[in-house]
Amino acid sequence: MITARILVGLVRLLVGAHGRWLGCEPKPVQRIYFANHSSHLDALALWAALPPLLRQRTRPVAARDYWGKGGLRGFIAEHGFRAVYIERDRERREGDPLEPLCEALATGDSLIIFPEGTRSPDALPQPFKAGLYHLARRHPQAELVAVYLDTLHRAMPKGSLLPVPLTCMVRFGRALRLAEGEDKESFLQRAHAAVVELA
Repeated sequence: MITARILVGLVRLLVGAHGRWLGCEPKPVQRIYFANHSSHLDALALWAALPPLLRQRTRPVAARDYWGKGGLRGFIAEHGFRAVYIERDRERREGDPLEPLCEALATGDSLIIFPEGTRSPDALPQPFKAGLYHLARRHPQAELVAVYLDTLHRAMPKGSLLPVPLTCMVRFGRALRLAEGEDKESFLQRAHAAVVELA
């Protein structure tokens, strides 16, 4: 708990991470927050922008090969924001890659995910991969909330080691649900558009 408070304070000092709720209210319901991805600070910034009550039950999904190697990053991931690890290396992956996410949702936690799958140097997100669609289909009880992280692609772009102090705004958009009979491509395009409209 103390680690989480220190972490939030550091993130706000470095990049601001101020939340603006434009399309929905910060309610204590189960959600999957999905956002553009341009920096290693993205998960921390979005998590820090949540009100404390929501932050306690929200877990960022993090790449095991980056956040799960121990050291300071591992400590932050496990004791700060309680990361849900996902295995990106297909050779090391066993079974369903979404299983850890589904387990977290089954306990009532909310998630933060980045459907692009990797960081982009651009302000707008790349096309989304299918994981968000499969989570929406398996967990219809969870609201899907579009989020746009502003300026983090400049505050700590891909390849940089230290952040440039810039104020990041975290914009929370409207909640979505998978429509009955909606196919994967239509849903992913709709979800992508929901993030882009917040830019």
